Amino acid sequence: MWHGAITQYVDVAQLVLYMFWAFFFGLIYYLVRENHREGYPMDNGRAEGGPVITGWPTPAPKVFKTAHGDVAVPDASKDAHIRNLPMTPLYGPGNGGVTYEPTGNPLTDGVGPAAFTPRADRPDEDFTGKPKLVPLRKLAAVGYSVAERDLDPRGLPVIAADGEVGGIVRDLWLDVSEMLVRYFELSVTTPTGVRNVLLPREFAVIKNTRGNPHLDCVALTAAQFASVPGMKNPDMVTMNEEERVVAYFGGGMLYATPNRAEPLF
Repeated sequence: MWHGAITQYVDVAQLVLYMFWAFFFGLIYYLVRENHREGYPMDNGRAEGGPVITGWPTPAPKVFKTAHGDVAVPDASKDAHIRNLPMTPLYGPGNGGVTYEPTGNPLTDGVGPAAFTPRADRPDEDFTGKPKLVPLRKLAAVGYSVAERDLDPRGLPVIAADGEVGGIVRDLWLDVSEMLVRYFELSVTTPTGVRNVLLPREFAVIKNTRGNPHLDCVALTAAQFASVPGMKNPDMVTMNEEERVVAYFGGGMLYATPNRAEPLF
């Protein structure tokens, strides 16, 4: 027999090839299985009571040790809220794959651009374990301030999509890890009194029209600012609260007025 042969029909190179095939098959199987830890089971979008896609191969739950407790995935209860969302097919039941529209308050129903996912009800933290998002009033004592060459937006009105004043900027919320303004805190007048709510920076533009500085926010009408999701702690925002605030303004880009959801032409 020639060099490297084990028998007349099997040699080392052949065994190595078979071992590589087995390893590669196992790797693909492992990756596909781990890929099913998130997003399953899936609703196929058909009528109520239709089949649910569970995914194959579905792995057994794995427990991850985190600083805030154990997290097990897959977790079927994580997305349970989406199965009871107040929405209906745009073209009637039984038409799989069609667009859904909200049936209640489109800014809070969690449908379309107002969609959100349940997140941990605790603040996002920096590497030291402290909240990343802090109002400027809590940071003034350690030297944080608005640069002299920049316009200080505190005290400016927020002009909504209907041209009315939706609120007054009360403070700025900073991401101390990134040194960025993440939110404007607004004082909003409601029928039950004054509320303080957050306006994501991405939904506002500081303008100075004819010497009248203001914040321009086209996502909502003035009246809709009164119902922006609030915070349990006036000096701290949790990730779950952030998710709902951003979803509220995102939903307003499509649902704030009836004509926004209609064709342009």
